[in-house]
Amino acid sequence: MASTPEDEIYSIMFSSFKHPIRRKILRMLDSKPMTFMELVEALGISTPNLTYHLESLGELISKLDNGQYKLSTFGQASVSALKGVEDVHSVEPKRRWLAFKERAIFGAMLIVIMLLASFSAIQYNQNNQLLESQQALYAENQQLMSWGMGTNKIANFLHNVTNIDIRSYTVTLLSNNLQWRPYFGGFSEEEAMYSLKSSVSNLNVMFRFRNGHFSRYELTLIESSPIFTQNEPNNLILNAHGILSSYKEYSGDAYLTDMLNLLSKVNTTQDMTVTEGNMKLSIHISGASAELLWMFTENGIDYQTKGLQMTFQNNILTTMTDGYFLFQKSNSAISVTQEEAIEIAKTYVKTMTWVIEGQQVSGFKTTNTPLSVQLVPHTRGNSAELYPYWYIELSLEQIYAGGLNIAAVGIYADTGQVADGQLLRGSIER
Repeated sequence: MASTPEDEIYSIMFSSFKHPIRRKILRMLDSKPMTFMELVEALGISTPNLTYHLESLGELISKLDNGQYKLSTFGQASVSALKGVEDVHSVEPKRRWLAFKERAIFGAMLIVIMLLASFSAIQYNQNNQLLESQQALYAENQQLMSWGMGTNKIANFLHNVTNIDIRSYTVTLLSNNLQWRPYFGGFSEEEAMYSLKSSVSNLNVMFRFRNGHFSRYELTLIESSPIFTQNEPNNLILNAHGILSSYKEYSGDAYLTDMLNLLSKVNTTQDMTVTEGNMKLSIHISGASAELLWMFTENGIDYQTKGLQMTFQNNILTTMTDGYFLFQKSNSAISVTQEEAIEIAKTYVKTMTWVIEGQQVSGFKTTNTPLSVQLVPHTRGNSAELYPYWYIELSLEQIYAGGLNIAAVGIYADTGQVADGQLLRGSIER
């Protein structure tokens, strides 16, 4: 029986549920539309990797004319289904405990087998080498764990920065992952998810720390609003100022003083941009949602990755991301103009080869006028330095299988080197 469009949607939906990054993308887009580069920073993955996952989400997401991605109607339904699955999963701790117990018993049996095997004279030398490797791994793991965030940092942030009254909740650690990230110069990254439950409120909070420094906070409202230690200001700007002041005391970073000074110049709640020196504040408000983004700026170039972002929903802080401490501006000047970058992009697309439906396809042609041209600083190699970077989207002369109709090319503006090229699908106004 031939598959129907509905079958394909279900297939994409369930495939997305199985992959943690796609689940994250769906949850993030459920909060608000986001650009490609915002998703790259929030997820901490490469642009080709993100492109792959966005394409795998298929009809669950759509791309707006301004370059932002959002959930489609099917995507919204998928997120609702995902939340339902998580709710059901959360009421089955006993099954999880039994599964964990079974794994522990199985692991213990494997250890016994390994110990018995160690008595074999033939494998004596190998076991000695294994023991040395285990000791080295243990020492390395202990060092890595020493860079972790610790529960005190979590409790301090919740109580003093977000003003959530953790004493009113039963707090449960849902997950905790600590690993070494080789990109951006290399750093330890720890992510933890906590459940906060009370008789009147149910929340999930996610934290990410990089090299022991706060990197991201994300609040998911499952039932009702948070219980705060004090009444939150009704004014968005006053609320943001209080949170930023508390975060400055929490982290002690000097750049937060410049951010506070810039925010103090804002006295109205509306869309605006304020700049002073190399610090820029952009405020965008849409209904009950609001976004404040502080970023490094120089010579008209906004380094959004080197910035601090807060998003509010109904005046409640739902996400906060700080990348200012991690990323650095390079000393490279812009040597490639916008017009030159467009021509480089057009030439590159002609040489591209892309796998479409299992077949390698080449000979792509683009229209003359680009869809968008952005000067967005980007990292190079494994460095955390940000280099000037042209991101150009060109419309293809024809639509290929899977709806591929856009070529996106990234070019370093200091060297003219093409960093990335890919095919995308999106809506185009002609």
